[in-house]
Amino acid sequence: MVPAPSAGSVPAEAAPDIVAPPLLSVVIPVRNEAPNIAPLVAEIEAALGPVPHEIVYVDDGSTDGTPDALREARAAGAPVRAIRHRDSCGQSAAVVTGVKAARGRWIATLDGDGQNDPADIPRLLARAEAEAAAGRRTLVAGHRVNRRDSGMKRYTSRIANAVRSRLLKDATPDTGCGLKVFPRDLFLEFPQFDHMHRYLPALTLRAGGTVVSEPVNHRPRVRGASNYGTLDRLMVGLFDLVGVAWLQRRGRRPVIERDEGP
Repeated sequence: MVPAPSAGSVPAEAAPDIVAPPLLSVVIPVRNEAPNIAPLVAEIEAALGPVPHEIVYVDDGSTDGTPDALREARAAGAPVRAIRHRDSCGQSAAVVTGVKAARGRWIATLDGDGQNDPADIPRLLARAEAEAAAGRRTLVAGHRVNRRDSGMKRYTSRIANAVRSRLLKDATPDTGCGLKVFPRDLFLEFPQFDHMHRYLPALTLRAGGTVVSEPVNHRPRVRGASNYGTLDRLMVGLFDLVGVAWLQRRGRRPVIERDEGP
């Protein structure tokens, strides 16, 4: 007769596998980017090497082969999580979904079109960790010093960055760069709204954090087509800018003087 296990004990074969959370979650919102999935995943894996990480793709209602490409990446053994929106809800909604699902302490956001270089992520992560060691909650924003976009896109971005910087004073020369690294818990304090991904530096300052910029590589798109129009971004951005400025003026950060009791 086999003795019953003692109270509170769990047989070894019944113990669940405990997987430690990764240090870093790379969150990538995509829509119709099937040909860019495999190359970008391979670059991320090469760049991060021994850094414990996961890659959280959020498919924002793609109508091409993006779901199949993500399944293939998972089948190949990459640490890819694939979350799909039934309908397209926009880039900001996809970023929010990804950050909420992420398990890492640190978040790196990356555009899914291959224009951001994953090789820059370790340097931005190191800067963020150094800021944390100094007691600061910091968003490290990529700065595309040499942009590889069309002349019209660069021109409208310069205008938008100048207006935004003057109005919001967000201490960032290139808030539109998709490559950023920040603490997950900081992001979860932000108000969530459509197009918020363009204003993460201003929202960081509003939450009492700090913002620093690091120069990063920028590459031309070689596969697929952009899902965003220049005039669409410009017109929507004007309304968003007014809204974020209003949020900044209305924000109050209490200073805890005392916390008594258990």
